Amino acid sequence: MQDLKLKFILSILAGIVFSFVFILLAFALPIKDKKQMVIAKPKGKLEQISHAVRTK
Repeated sequence: MQDLKLKFILSILAGIVFSFVFILLAFALPIKDKKQMVIAKPKGKLEQISHAVRTK
């Protein structure tokens, strides 16, 4: 009976620690990057074509 109680308590503690790690990771890792990427205006004809192909 003691062994069963010990396993039960240890499994509950392991679950709490496991969920605590994921909660900490949710706060530590950024969801999305807030930096805006600036794209320079294409100068030549080849750059315009390349830009048009990439944005499709």
